[in-house]
Amino acid sequence: MEQMSLFDDNRVMYDPLASRLRPSGLEEFVGQKNLVGEGKVLRRLIDQDMVSSMIFWGPPGVGKTTLARIIARSTKAEFIDFSAVTSGIREIKEVMNQAESARHMGKKTIVFVDEIHRFNKAQQDAFLPFVEKGSIILIGATTENPSFEINAALLSRCKVFVLQALSVEEVVQLLHHALKAGNGFGNQKIEIEEDMIEMIARFANGDGRTALNTLEMVILNGEITREILEQCTSKKSLLYDKKGEEHYNLISALHKSMRNTDPDAAVYWLSRMLEAGEDPLYVARRLIRFASEDVGLADSNALLVAVAAYQACHFNGMPECNVNLAHAVVYLSMAPKSN
Repeated sequence: MEQMSLFDDNRVMYDPLASRLRPSGLEEFVGQKNLVGEGKVLRRLIDQDMVSSMIFWGPPGVGKTTLARIIARSTKAEFIDFSAVTSGIREIKEVMNQAESARHMGKKTIVFVDEIHRFNKAQQDAFLPFVEKGSIILIGATTENPSFEINAALLSRCKVFVLQALSVEEVVQLLHHALKAGNGFGNQKIEIEEDMIEMIARFANGDGRTALNTLEMVILNGEITREILEQCTSKKSLLYDKKGEEHYNLISALHKSMRNTDPDAAVYWLSRMLEAGEDPLYVARRLIRFASEDVGLADSNALLVAVAAYQACHFNGMPECNVNLAHAVVYLSMAPKSN
């Protein structure tokens, strides 16, 4: 049992803004109207208390964990938050035994597994019998395609819902709510220009958590200026312009450099993108397209190199995978091109 302290009453003050503003019901939930809007399929399942095991697939910061908590609250189920990063088979079996005991007492248990794609086959298989007999309702969250990352046996017992990145308008709505809400900055007189709010929303790139964390950092720095905002958003706000056009200019420059057999320029544009905070998997996917579209049958090994670079990015992450991407970019640049 967690020991209480004299400071527990004030603990909520120090929770991150995104945590304090986590909505408790669908009426406060921002985004995913195609799933939880009035009359939509997931909304009906929640309202009718007919939720079964499911997988939420989508980018970070779009509400996967929040949606799972809302479902647990609306169905009056026990909610167990389970991390695929820190848990093994022993922990899975302990949680399953708890859920089985609760089932015998007539209680539902929702087990939420974040980053479920990080579980290996044996760990995923450990859930199967409990999902099959209804001991638990499994809700998994993943940023990777479940068709590739989740065991077929487990996937066949789960409904997959695809969550989309938040639009700029939805992120702006989220930021305005943070400025007005009592558990946000509603009790403070915060003056921030509308174009700065939009700049934060565009920088977040569809990630609500990133947007709220950035807003909080800017406000906690005291004076709210464009210079402070640029520091808080690091280099990305300087390299990627307000409307996102520079993002496409850079990937276009990378393509043209590789197409023109200019490896020096290609590595330069690659470095610009990675320094700006671009997702390495996005770059790797574009390289895979380039390998078939521009190199093609002139050198079929190019596709193998590009796919291997994607896998290396997935395994290593930044900053280690920058070498893997540079390797692929140089190879594609030097490879003969197919007409």
